Amino acid sequence: MDQVLPIALVSLLLGTAIALIFFKNYFLKRKSEIGSISKPELHSDLHKKPPKPTHQSKKPLSKPHSHVSSDKDHNKKHHPLDLNTLKGHGDSVTGLCFSYDGRSLATACADGVVRVFKLDDASSKSFKFLRINVPAGGHPVAVAFSDDASSVVVASQTLSGSSLYMWGEDKVKAGDDSKQQPKLPLPDIKWEHHKIHENRAVLTLVGTASTYGSGDGSTIVASCSEGTDIKIWHGKTGKVLGNVDTNQLKNTMATISPNGRFIAAAAFTADVKVWEIVYSKDGSVKEVPKAMQLKGHKSAVTWLCFTPDSEQIITASKDGSIRIWNINVRYHLDEDPKTLKVFMIPLHDSNGATLHYDRLSLSPDGRILAATHGSMLQWLCVETGKVLDTADNAHNGDITWIAWAPKTIPAGVYRRNKALSNQKGDGQTFVLATASVDKKVKLWAAPPLESA
Repeated sequence: MDQVLPIALVSLLLGTAIALIFFKNYFLKRKSEIGSISKPELHSDLHKKPPKPTHQSKKPLSKPHSHVSSDKDHNKKHHPLDLNTLKGHGDSVTGLCFSYDGRSLATACADGVVRVFKLDDASSKSFKFLRINVPAGGHPVAVAFSDDASSVVVASQTLSGSSLYMWGEDKVKAGDDSKQQPKLPLPDIKWEHHKIHENRAVLTLVGTASTYGSGDGSTIVASCSEGTDIKIWHGKTGKVLGNVDTNQLKNTMATISPNGRFIAAAAFTADVKVWEIVYSKDGSVKEVPKAMQLKGHKSAVTWLCFTPDSEQIITASKDGSIRIWNINVRYHLDEDPKTLKVFMIPLHDSNGATLHYDRLSLSPDGRILAATHGSMLQWLCVETGKVLDTADNAHNGDITWIAWAPKTIPAGVYRRNKALSNQKGDGQTFVLATASVDKKVKLWAAPPLESA
């Protein structure tokens, strides 16, 4: 035991000495390497010309200038019919709707907010808007105006199904004109219904005034579910006025004619079913019987819209065609609707195959058909089927909804370019609004018809 201890001590000292010698040589070598690398750099820096102070002082100032110029270049690339962009949405914009006077635009956004913009001038740099927060847990998917611009019907999607709300403002009592008027109160929920289509989502929500026959002119709203059912609501009271069933596996969309007489639906099949809303003498809805069926397409109808006079329907199909139908027939006598025109969709993929349109919207004068496919927006002449203009990338993502303002809107900046618009002498023009998953809503002027 006495011999082991000295041997261990000697081994420890020798190991320590060897380690010190190794690390000393390593650091000396590392120092020489660092020196051999740094000296040439230092030497070369001495031969370099020092940067001019004026160049350094200008560099930070050049960034904002180049940013502005790039913005200008970007603006130059905008489509000539692009009037404006409504920003500020926090998520995908899922739906939009104009008020009856065309001066208010309501948008439904997946961020849980409905915004109602005031459109005094479509080319304004900023817009005032009213913010309506949907109850927690819901995401607005569609919106429609009720009897006036201060009443908004909203379809909201929750985990348990779809809800329908109507926000409205109380009328402000007339007071002394000499006193300053108080601010208008925020709209309150006037009525609400939950699980309106059981646990199914709402695909479309459309409202119009019931002016046909003995209709009292009040707003009726149609909600179309992703199932096969469609419900008709009274806009002011929220009362259910009728139900229809497409019996076609699943719905694609549904809409009401401008005069409130017909409901038409596109569903899984190639046929379009049309129902008539029959009104009682007191203006209430009596019944909603099936009126007719549009047969002629060879594949599913993707979208449809009525003409302003409610006497024709325009349909787009996956068969690559657009059809214009005359529905002003005596269907009570088994007279079938007539196909007036058939146009091939002027849209093809890289292999030459015809594509279909996702959505359609007809201008208030019935002359220009706006259509979308993905992020592309196209304008067609209803008379000839000719393409009037195309915006290949109207949005940075798929377009979710389109709608024309029912009346012309002032477009101050656009007055300078009258050659491109169908605007009136007072600088007003027909305006199309598009919503997209890119969190934006865009306003577009109507293209000219002279070349069609």
